[in-house]
Formats: sequence, structure tokens, C-alpha cells
Amino acid sequence: MLEQGKGMFRKIIKRLRLRQILKQSAGIKDQDQLPREQAQLSRHLQDNLILFRNILGQNSDLVIREFSFGEGEKVRAALLFFDGLIDKKTVNESIIRPLMYDLHLFSPQQLRRQKSLDFFKEKMVSVGEVKKIVSVDDLLNNCLYGDTIFLIDGFAEALTINTKGWQSRGVTEPKTEAVVRGPREGFTETLNINTSLLRRKIRHPDFVIEKMQLGEKTRTDVCLAYLKGVVSPGLVEEVKSRLQGIKTDAILESGYIEQFIEDAPLSPFATVANSEKPDVVAAKLLEGRVAILVDGTPMVLTVPMLFVESFQTAEDYYSRPYYVSFVRFLRFFSFFVTILAPGIYVALTTFHQELIPTSLLLTIAAARERPPFPVVVEILIMGLFFEIIREAGVRLPRPIGSAISIVGALVIGEAAVSAGLIGAPVVIVIALTAITSFVVISQADVALLSRTLLILVAGFLGGFGIVIFLLGLLIHLITLRSFGTPYLAPFTPLNLSGLKDTVIRAPLWAMGTRPEAISSVNRQRQKFGLLPRPPQKEGNRQN
Repeated sequence: MLEQGKGMFRKIIKRLRLRQILKQSAGIKDQDQLPREQAQLSRHLQDNLILFRNILGQNSDLVIREFSFGEGEKVRAALLFFDGLIDKKTVNESIIRPLMYDLHLFSPQQLRRQKSLDFFKEKMVSVGEVKKIVSVDDLLNNCLYGDTIFLIDGFAEALTINTKGWQSRGVTEPKTEAVVRGPREGFTETLNINTSLLRRKIRHPDFVIEKMQLGEKTRTDVCLAYLKGVVSPGLVEEVKSRLQGIKTDAILESGYIEQFIEDAPLSPFATVANSEKPDVVAAKLLEGRVAILVDGTPMVLTVPMLFVESFQTAEDYYSRPYYVSFVRFLRFFSFFVTILAPGIYVALTTFHQELIPTSLLLTIAAARERPPFPVVVEILIMGLFFEIIREAGVRLPRPIGSAISIVGALVIGEAAVSAGLIGAPVVIVIALTAITSFVVISQADVALLSRTLLILVAGFLGGFGIVIFLLGLLIHLITLRSFGTPYLAPFTPLNLSGLKDTVIRAPLWAMGTRPEAISSVNRQRQKFGLLPRPPQKEGNRQN
């Protein structure tokens, strides 16, 4: 009878344990069905590991390192991280080593007596950034960004330890903004490196960098950088509001954000500037702009943008003002040439031959004898050929692309003229247009669209069509705004002090105030009266 009683008692105990296990597993399943934002950690380590395995699935790069520590190694713990996103040396030497060896001095009872993980955070983990988190969603977000999750049996909370250590490109010279004089460092694809490059330029406590995440699936880190006390508070709030209003699955590059926050999405003119040079972005921040840095891209956005920014380079402020002013005039002249030259040639040869000198008109007429197409068709065909060659040169590897660009242009142009399909003056006009289009590369897309429309208008309406088109373009530019700032400032509305940094560049000692169109807060940026003067005469100095 005693043996039968013991057997019945054991069966009852087994059934009770089975019910408890089923309850725990049902609770885990219920947690899996909840949104990750509502899921919470359990006090049982295995439950937490099952929860994370179910959420993350069968990821081959997910590493779950279970281990024991404490006196008699009776305390169970686990580390979760993704291979390739973490620095293994930091994990091994700053987390696992102190936990497995230094904690042998403590008994399990002493460790369990701790009410939270603050003891491990303050005493045992020798890493700079450690956070205590309860939310499963926050833990997953940090883990997917290169942090290590530290779980201990008996605690319904976890530590996230900063162990980021993925491979990244070093700081190199930017390819799109090469300079002869000035810094040769450019932004990289790593957000922390980019923010540090700006910190090196602006070493002031008022320089603020705020972080947020955009993209429902990618959860891309985005930083706002601005100089408090210089930037208008309303501009910062407007930028934050537009960024927080972006609800999309993915933000893979700063161009995604640009298209969601620009003022005139239907305009061909960009109202958000971009650069990959830290000195350029720092200079714009010091004028009162806001910078937007996106993880995974070296292109940094700055707002608001003015039309005149397209004709300015970083090197303009490192060189003497006289030569810089001449070069800026060339940039404006080249921009107008690349837009107007084909259209004016079409208008003159089709409708206004009386405006062409007689000798030049005879030369053009002789060249026009063989080509079978109208001038408009010739210009469009050669322009199309040029754009195809340019695109091929950009997309192909550099050694092959440069060869195709040069050889293709020479061969096609010479063959077209020899075959009598295209007139020689057309080739000259297109060559001039192509060269000038590369002078202001940031407006190359606008120049292409405007040039094509102007050719068509000139082919139908002549000079009258050109005037109408330019007036319409000017009206469009006047109505544009970039985060509330007039796009054509300081030309309209006219600001005389702002003209010092437009077509010409005044000496630095003469530009004592920040652009009024950008910020009305703390406009003075340097002491007035900094004009350099020669030293006094020897006699005066002795007196």
C-alpha cells in the first residue's frame, strides 16, 4: 500500500509539472502573438531565449552564447548578438571575461539578492555605454544595430551593451567635391564617424545633435545637427515635424528623406542641398542652417537651400576674393550658356537669320546644305547622343568609361559630319553646351530639362518663345521657398549685405553678418573692422 501511495504521489507531481510547463509555453505563445512593442521579458532565462528565437527566426548570423557564473557556476546567463555587427574583442574581453572569472567570488544567493541589474551595469561590464531595458522591442532594435543583449536568469530586464564593430569605409577624399586647396576628408557611410567629423569642426557646447529613427522596416538612424543660438527655433521645429511625418517602410539614403521633406516636389529645382564635405556642412551650420545626417550614406542634407548655393564651392572661401569672384562669374555665365546656347542657335537659324552677320550666315548655310533634318531635329539628336555617351561613361568602370566618353564623342561627331547627317556648327554648339554643363554640376539635371524644353519652344516660336520661357522660369523661381526661405534670396527680396557672397565673393573681413534670409538670430558672426592694415612706422611704434 505504501508503494502504491508513493507511485500515485509521483504521478500527481508529474501532472502538476506538466501543467506548469504547458502554462509557461502557452504564455510564451501568447507573447509571440502580441506586437513586439507590448511584449515583456520574463524572469526565466529559457522563456526569454525561446521568445527571441521565435521572433528572430532561424537567422544564421544570430549568436546566443549561454554560460554560467558565480560560485559553483549556478547562475545562468546568456548573450545575444549578431555576428558581423559586433566587435568580438570587446565581447570576449570586456563582457564574458569579467562575468565568468571575476564573479566567482560571489555566491548565487548574493547575486540573486540584487533587485536589479544595476550591480552588473556598474561593477562588472567594462564597456562605455550600457543601458538597462525592459521592452523587448527596444532590445531587438538595439541588437539589430550592433549592441549585445545580456540576460540573466531571475531578472525580468536586460542590459544592452554597445559593442558595435562592423566593417566600414575610412575617411577619404570625396569624389564629387574635389578641391585644390582645403580639407580632403569626406563623410562616410557610418553615422558616428560623420557626427565626429562635425564635432571636430564645431567645438562648442551649443552644437546640438539629435537622433531619431525613420523607416518602419529599416529603422534607419537619422541625426539633426544645428547650432543653438544661431539657428531659428522655428526652423528646427519645422524640420523635426516634417521628418516625424515620414511614414514609410525604408529609408536607405538621404535622397529618400529629401523627396519627403522638400517644399516643391513637382519643381525640377532642388530645395534641399546636399554635400559630403564636413567643412561645407559646418560652414552652413554656422550660418544658421540645419543638417540632416542619415546612417548608411555620406551625403548630408542641409536646409534651407538658396539657388546661389549651387554656384559656391568650399574652395571659394580658402582663396583670395578677386580670383574667386571671376570664377563665380564664369559659373553663372556657363550655366546660362548650357541652357540658352542650343535654343538661341535654333531660333537664329530658323526664324531670325537677319540677326546673324552675313559672313557667318553664309558659313552656316554652306554647312546646312547636306544635312536632311531641320535644325531642331539635329540639335535634339546630337543632344541625345551626348547624354547616352555621358551616362555610359558614368556607369561603366572608370578606365573604360573615360575612354568611351572621349572616343565616342569624337567618333560619332566626326562621322555624323562626314556622312552629312549633322552640320558642323551643330556639333560645335552641342560640344560647348556639354562642357559648360559640367561647370555647375549640382544643377546639371535642371539644365538638361530646361535646355530641352527651350529647344522645342525656340523651334516653334523662335526668340519670342525663348523670352516667354525665361519669364515663366523666373516667375517659378521667385515663387519657390525652401523651408519658408525665398529661393532667390538675396536677389529677391533684395538684400544688399547678402550680395557680398553671390556673383562676387567679398573679402572675409567684409562679411561680418550672417545671411539675413537664413537666420535672424544672432546675425553678427565676427567683429567689425577686421580689415588688415600694415604695421605702423618705426617712429610711431617707439612713441
